[in-house]
Amino acid sequence: MLKQTETISNKEIANVSSDEKNLSFASLSASLAEISKLKGVLGYILRSNSTAIVDLFEPDKIIQYALLSSQINDSCQEMAKQFNLGETESMLVEGATVKVLCMNIGENKISVFMEKSATHAWIIKRILL
Repeated sequence: MLKQTETISNKEIANVSSDEKNLSFASLSASLAEISKLKGVLGYILRSNSTAIVDLFEPDKIIQYALLSSQINDSCQEMAKQFNLGETESMLVEGATVKVLCMNIGENKISVFMEKSATHAWIIKRILL
């Protein structure tokens, strides 16, 4: 299993972690790096307004995963607004074999891609710690 990681440099992580608006980025990055090692997790995308980290099992599909992640996030936010649901904590979309967990934490947007059989409830708890 070949796993490619595209990440920002350590210098950029240091700058991000010292930014008062986005103190949680470095912490989320560390949590997601651990989560990505779990059985059934295919990878993740973590992005803020200025930085992104992508760690996916299928690096040749980065653009497709990024578009899917963005569309899920936008669609769920729009549905929540239309149905007066308030703030959404997490969004889960399940396909035939894969599911995607999307979360917004402050300015950070997280998408975790996993096999359908993977347990997403524990991942939510781990991210929110």
